[in-house]
Amino acid sequence: MKIKDGFAKREIAGSFIVVPVGSASREFNGMITLNESGSFFWDCFLNDITVDEAVKLVTDEYEVEPERAKADIEGFVKMLDDNGLLEK
Repeated sequence: MKIKDGFAKREIAGSFIVVPVGSASREFNGMITLNESGSFFWDCFLNDITVDEAVKLVTDEYEVEPERAKADIEGFVKMLDDNGLLEK
């Protein structure tokens, strides 16, 4: 799975903000604020990867149990899907 094209993530004053750009701004009105983990997850899903591949990336980067990483990533993916941000 992969995040749709048309979104830009920027760090502003220590916060990570995602906004739609171009034609995506007609479909998604708003912005997303991410914490450090969410920003890392976002970057993972800029490429077409599976949840299990993302878990590996997260556990390689952070000291977190795979089960916890998977639960957090699944919640993040659900948020992306609920907001129509994933390619189908």
